[in-house]
Parts: sequence; structure tokens; C-alpha cells
Amino acid sequence: MKPVGPRTVLAAIAEHPWSSLRDFVVLSAIMLFAVLMAQHYDIFAFIASLAYPSREISPAEAVLLGGVGAACVWTFISRRLRDAATDTLSPEMLASEMHALRVLAMQDPLTSLPNRRVLLDAVDIATKVSPVPGRSHAVFLLDLNGFKGVNDRYGHAMGDEVLKAVVARFRRAARSSDILARLGGDEFAVLSRDVDETDARTIGDRFIAALRDNVKAGGMSHAIGVAVGAALFPKDGDTVEKIMRHADVAMYRAKSQAVSSLVFFNPAVGIVGMERKASA
Repeated sequence: MKPVGPRTVLAAIAEHPWSSLRDFVVLSAIMLFAVLMAQHYDIFAFIASLAYPSREISPAEAVLLGGVGAACVWTFISRRLRDAATDTLSPEMLASEMHALRVLAMQDPLTSLPNRRVLLDAVDIATKVSPVPGRSHAVFLLDLNGFKGVNDRYGHAMGDEVLKAVVARFRRAARSSDILARLGGDEFAVLSRDVDETDARTIGDRFIAALRDNVKAGGMSHAIGVAVGAALFPKDGDTVEKIMRHADVAMYRAKSQAVSSLVFFNPAVGIVGMERKASA
């Protein structure tokens, strides 16, 4: 149990100044009223006769006043201790608060997808576990085409609705073992572990196909495409930085292609290769 002492009370007062002031005023008024009653049973008559000498307080009345004063002081202190107690979370409440904070630190608030930090941590872990020969870990970077026009024309509220609708489609396109994350704005990333190049192309094509039909949001239909850049570990890089940079290079090349395109990084060429345009 937390020790109780003057410092605890003073800390509680500093933490809750307004409620402390309120209690002090109320309890002081009660104490003053008690003193006035002790001086003269008829308070109105006492006010009218303040110029006259007050009668002496008897020992019994002094004891009573002392009790009232002690009760006021105890009430004030106990309320401050109660305030301090409510500020101290139980272990269960603290654990719940910490869990909520961890979730917020790892989750995109709009889409509830993992955020950039989670994605980078997952890629870092993947680079430390080499896939079986002939297989890879694939990182896809996805950038929406046409989304900026939605924001500019209809506002950010509509843009948010479009993003949610896009994410719902991306969730269906991703495998259960894939990590789909939102990096920010209209950029997303996917980590697909233990795949061969055919698997990777199939996964990338699924995200393109997910946006082949117009996105319905806010009572309207929006034509949204996606540029997908892909890099494979360990072929295209053996660190998080290299994999992400090469996937980014491939993604920017994809944006220069059709509305929706999938491009794989090709280290032999140094730019990109294995381009696959979406079918019309």
C-alpha cells in the first residue's frame, strides 16, 4: 500500500488544485459557521451585535469546536488521498493502458492496419531468417493512382472513405500469412514470406486485380489504380534498407506505366525488369 504522509497530501493538492480549493472553502465555511454558532446561538443576532463583547466559549464548546475542526481537516485530507488513489492505476488497469498504448504505437488509426514501424520490424526479422533454396521473402510497395484527385475534388473525408474501401479489398487480396501495412497517405506495403518468383508475381497481380473495378465510397464510384513495386530477399538486397529502397525504385517505375502495373526490381540491370502491366 502506498505510504500516507504530508508529501502525499501535498502532491495530491498540487495534482488537483481546483477540487482542493473548493473543499478548503467549503470546510472553512463550515468551521466558521461552527465558531459563530458557538459565540452566539442566534447567528443573525450575533451579526447585529458584533460591536459588543462576545461571550466566553465554555470548555465543552471548545471541545465541540475542536472536534468540528478535526473533522474538517480529516475530511480535507481524506478527499485528497482519495484523489491520489484514483490517480494510481491498479496493475490490471495499468496493463490494459499499456496494451492500448502498444496497439496505438503499432496500428494505423484510420485503417487499423499495422503501421510502417511494424512492417519494417517484420522485414528486419525476415532478413535474419533465410528462406529455403529457390524461395524468397517478397516486399511489395503499393502506391494508389487517382487517389489525390479524390482528395482534391471531394475533400479528405471522402478520401478517408475511399482508403477504407481500398483496404477492405487489399485485405481480401492478401494471404493470411502476409503482413499488409499502411505506410502513410496512400502508400501501403506487403511482406510475403517464403515465396518463389511465380508466387510473388501472383500475389502482386492480386493487388492489381483488387482495384480493377471502381471503388464505391461515399455514395460515389471512384476509379483508383495501384502501382506495385516488388523486391525479393536475398536476391535484391540483404538488409531492410536495400530491400525497401529497391522496392521503392520498382514502384516508381510502375507509376510511369499503366494505371495499374506490377514491376519487379532487377539488380542485374540496376533499374527494373520483369514488368507486368495490368490487363485492361
